[in-house]
Amino acid sequence: MTTRMKAANRSVLTDEVKAVAEEERVSPEKLARRLGRGEVVIVKNVIREVKPLGIGKGLRTKINANIGSSPNICDAELELRKAKVAVSYGADTLMDLSTGGDIDSIRRIILGSVNVPVGTVPIYQAGIEAARKKGAIVEMDEDDMFNAIKKHAEDGVDFVTVHVGVTKENVKRLIEVKRVIPMVSRGGTFHAAWILHHDQENPLYKNYDYLLEIAKEYDLTLSLGDGLRPGCIHDATDVPQISELVTIGHLVERAREEGVQVIVEGPGHVPIHEIAANIKLQKAMCKDAPFYVLGPLVTDVAPGYDHIVGAIGGAIAALEGADFLCYVTPAEHLGLPNEEDVKLGVIAAKIAAHAADIAKFGSNMAEWDHEMAKARINLDWDKQFSLAIDPEKAKSYYERYIAKEAVCSMCGEYCAMKLISEALGRKDFSNLSC
Repeated sequence: MTTRMKAANRSVLTDEVKAVAEEERVSPEKLARRLGRGEVVIVKNVIREVKPLGIGKGLRTKINANIGSSPNICDAELELRKAKVAVSYGADTLMDLSTGGDIDSIRRIILGSVNVPVGTVPIYQAGIEAARKKGAIVEMDEDDMFNAIKKHAEDGVDFVTVHVGVTKENVKRLIEVKRVIPMVSRGGTFHAAWILHHDQENPLYKNYDYLLEIAKEYDLTLSLGDGLRPGCIHDATDVPQISELVTIGHLVERAREEGVQVIVEGPGHVPIHEIAANIKLQKAMCKDAPFYVLGPLVTDVAPGYDHIVGAIGGAIAALEGADFLCYVTPAEHLGLPNEEDVKLGVIAAKIAAHAADIAKFGSNMAEWDHEMAKARINLDWDKQFSLAIDPEKAKSYYERYIAKEAVCSMCGEYCAMKLISEALGRKDFSNLSC
């Protein structure tokens, strides 16, 4: 099969390339060159009717929202509501991380209900079904792992996380280092436990060529997972993390040779002063492959507010070159997020992405902000609400106390906007909505 990456290398401008180029305000030719080099991916399974999404160099920063059931809470309708909330507030992609209930049904409902790319982590289903049928996660075999990936691709999943860097050698390094928190990646832990139990190499790494064949058939984007990412800032940028990144760098090159699109997942918990180095290291080792980061979380002491912690790290990471931010919700480290948590997580990540894009791309990305500034100087409240990331919340604060005339309840008659407009001769506020 001719993948879109191979087509780009032949200078073929497909409808997908043209659509993404128009959306991103870049030339189709430039986008195709970057796609061909692997600096950009266009995320879309060939069998799914969904709007193609570009991620990578020269494109606006994208955000992902994780949803999915747990062993304790298995409610497909809840996950569908969360998916719709995430998309409505600006998530560019969704990942279904379901581990409870009918995993196949939840995934298929979500795929059929949203018009954004959907990703999954197939090793979850492989391990969970092995535990149910064979008694333990580590009893899954190679066929279980690859059959799960194939099933998800056949269902139309657009990208999958595969923890190919959790190798036997890298797990050995993890044991030697003695981290505070050895691992926090669920999928990575499934692989590490399997490797230790069987004393064998990770099947996805050992049979990487077969994984690439599956990806080519569906033009499935592989998200090379950071199974050894640090789970606290004390463990950031350590030997296991970097060893895994070295491994992934080699695998990026092999995927590109076969015309398979890949993105690279990154940390994790990283203190502010190490974020730039982490991004630069990934970009150098993985030859500018799109970088997908969780957060990063810049401190460990804010449970209940980790959406803010992640937005701080995400803004810095995106400014330094990260292309794709995975949101973090207030429920991170504490429990399964609900719809409100999803909303807050998406909004925080969107703020981070937009703030970084203003710095990266200048006036084109600041148009939204310019419109808000004009609405503010004109005291046009309805326009301000319509431009807000969360219009309902903005309006609720404005209406919390009775506002007089056109001003809000903070400054009242001493409103700077009102006073300077009057001083400059702009005195007519009769047509302004309160």
